[in-house]
Amino acid sequence: MGLKDMSLLTGATLAASSGTALVFADTGTTIPNGIALVVPATADYRVRQAATAKFRAPKLLSDGTYTRDSKSISYNIPLILATGVIVNNVIRVEREVHPEMSAAAVLDMNKILAQLMFDTDTTNFWSAGSLT
Repeated sequence: MGLKDMSLLTGATLAASSGTALVFADTGTTIPNGIALVVPATADYRVRQAATAKFRAPKLLSDGTYTRDSKSISYNIPLILATGVIVNNVIRVEREVHPEMSAAAVLDMNKILAQLMFDTDTTNFWSAGSLT
């Protein structure tokens, strides 16, 4: 199956297993409403992995309603090309949710997004850009 007949699980149980811990540390860099992190175990500063997380709170509007909050995380893996040029390989996730959405619905939304990243129905999209 592919994107056109994709099937994801609502209420799924997702978990990371195996692997090796990739430990992040605060850089101390000022990010408005956010934090900048790096993987200090990567000795070569030029290719050190980094993550940035940001938050924007919902705002109360004059009509008594609220805007959505906004949360985003990006993860960067620099790569030194054969030419010596450093390029940044980045993945970003952004979520905007209204404060009245239930915590359970928001959690399920997160789980659907996670499946969009690794489900077999999306493999050909991520590897080759296939829309079918």
